[in-house]
Amino acid sequence: MDVPLPHLDRPFDYLIESADDESARPGVRVKVRFAGQLVSGFLLERVESSPHTGRLAYLEKIVSPEQVLDPEVARLARAVADRYAGNLCDVLRLAVPPRHARVETQARKAVPVAGAPESVPASDSEPAAPVEGVPENAGELSGVGEVAPGDAAGPGGSAEGVPGRGGEAGASAGGDAADDVTPGAGWGAYTAGAAFLRGLAEGRALRAVWGALPGEDWAQRIAEAAAATVRAGRGVIIVVADARDLDRMDRALAGTLGAGQHVALNAALGPAERYRRFLQASRHQVPVVVGTRAAMWAPAAKLGLVVIWDDGDDLHAEPRSPYPHARDVLLTRAQLSDCAALVAGFARTGEAQLLLETGWAKEIVAPRDVLRQRSPAIAPTGDDPQLARDPGAATARLPSLAWQAARQALQHDSPVLVQVPRRGYLPNTACAECRTPARCPHCSGSLGLSGARDVPTCHWCGRAAAAYSCPNCGSRQLRASVTGARRTAEELGRAFAGATIRTSGRDEILDHVPRAAAVVVATPGAEPVAEGGYGAVLLLDTWALLTRADLRAAEETMRRWLNAAALARPAPEGRVIVVADGGLAPVQALLRWDPGWFAARELVERRELGFPPAVRMASVTGKAEAVAELLSAAKLPDGAELLGPVPADDEQERMLVRVNRGRAGEMAHALHEASGVRSARKAALPVRIEVDPAALF
Repeated sequence: MDVPLPHLDRPFDYLIESADDESARPGVRVKVRFAGQLVSGFLLERVESSPHTGRLAYLEKIVSPEQVLDPEVARLARAVADRYAGNLCDVLRLAVPPRHARVETQARKAVPVAGAPESVPASDSEPAAPVEGVPENAGELSGVGEVAPGDAAGPGGSAEGVPGRGGEAGASAGGDAADDVTPGAGWGAYTAGAAFLRGLAEGRALRAVWGALPGEDWAQRIAEAAAATVRAGRGVIIVVADARDLDRMDRALAGTLGAGQHVALNAALGPAERYRRFLQASRHQVPVVVGTRAAMWAPAAKLGLVVIWDDGDDLHAEPRSPYPHARDVLLTRAQLSDCAALVAGFARTGEAQLLLETGWAKEIVAPRDVLRQRSPAIAPTGDDPQLARDPGAATARLPSLAWQAARQALQHDSPVLVQVPRRGYLPNTACAECRTPARCPHCSGSLGLSGARDVPTCHWCGRAAAAYSCPNCGSRQLRASVTGARRTAEELGRAFAGATIRTSGRDEILDHVPRAAAVVVATPGAEPVAEGGYGAVLLLDTWALLTRADLRAAEETMRRWLNAAALARPAPEGRVIVVADGGLAPVQALLRWDPGWFAARELVERRELGFPPAVRMASVTGKAEAVAELLSAAKLPDGAELLGPVPADDEQERMLVRVNRGRAGEMAHALHEASGVRSARKAALPVRIEVDPAALF
């Protein structure tokens, strides 16, 4: 039920009226009386009797006969709630979108729903004889309300005569995918690539971590894997990070599977369209569902494959309780449904590396000779030979090597990509004389400039500091501490006079650029695809990424660099210049295009330091007295370590709980149980629990 209290996180039994017997099927939305209030929920199961010995109430209302909560998704939601120390109703709020009655009615008229489980025979006007005080048509119910915010997923009945069901799935998608693989091209360029497609076509539960080659049409490869799975009569769930990747994946699936074989789910869709597409998946009218994070909950008939692209992107982390990660949800789903799983990307996370080292998944990578043919020429600016030729390269923002690479690409009428880690003009400034960081005199927030003629403005309180003077030396002159994308575009416009300068970032994200001479300045994740590839890719201000105070700073830097470098043409036409010391581990991995080596190295370091994913951790954040109360009530497993406290936002504190991976379930259960104790006592101060949080400190 829509009662997000940890001590009430369990199903509740209700009786079903004879008049509702036919429509009261598992997965439908219902209304019930609970503690004197009318609340929403889902019917989970029909049972003959109840172990409850007291008097049971009747369901108040069947909201809709539409079965929106599939049993497979319900089991997944329970497993995810247990893993993340959360409530089932919170997970179901994420999994099932809000009801849109008009769309539901229109869709029901358009496609008659058939093949649903047979209902319990209607009883006579008089109730059947009770069994242990409970009529035979007792129901078990729990869930979340129809007005709860949602992003995707849920299930239902099946559509009569719809392609993609059982052995008929995708019959129009062509011949055997494995037989169509060309050696050295597509999946044939990867060791075990063709075998992976063959296994999917045979319906086998293969698990793989795929490292895509530079310049790879990754969306087409995933579409081919989906087609092979559909031929086996199985369903597919594909999750990507953002709308641009979703559009690319949508086009690839349409071209490979044909019309009417997939549906794209996106949280940015309007409520009506989102619910209409959800119903297509729920009624099993399509065998393939693709979408952003919300699609991880999408229903699928006979699920055969789950795919996540670029699992290191922070957009895959759900910001709402209980804060699950799309990768972990999909892997849990693969385990529960005994289906295939593919974790894919140009980079590799520590979690993906752990899947390989534990043997849960196998590696799909290209041989080194194929990699050399497909890779651009990559060079750093901070190694000894470069410093000998250009001593200023150690401090210059655009060393001569980067400038020459860009100029040569422009001369050959090729586009140039310049990646900068910060958006805006001058996000951070400092005193031009003594280099003291410029701070707001009101709140001590950092001061930045949004344009060449603008006054400094605080990033925290938004106040302008037109009369700012340095408190250390009194100077009123400012210099750039960090240069943003717009200032970079301005500087490059002067360096390459006459060249077209374009920017891609939060204000305007470009999808594609033509095959023509131009300089494209982009922030990470906003790099457009160039027709034929970029002639040069420049990775500037690398220190801003590498020096971030974050456990995953190096891993995230590697991911952003590889995603940008993958857009360059193969050598010798394509060059990648990274403005960094060539001796750094991330730079070495980039030079060799070896994300596997870097991920293994990162995992070793995290094991030594006791950080995820080598161990499991949970953060407990709140007021000091509330955190202490919860931890004192928690029956943590043996060997659990408490780290902290450390300061958190809003005058709160954070404690960390660390256990080995084998005790993760016990830790989550103990924290959830302790939350239940506090909620039963009606504790006033909230506490936020996150298992494997994105940020530890």
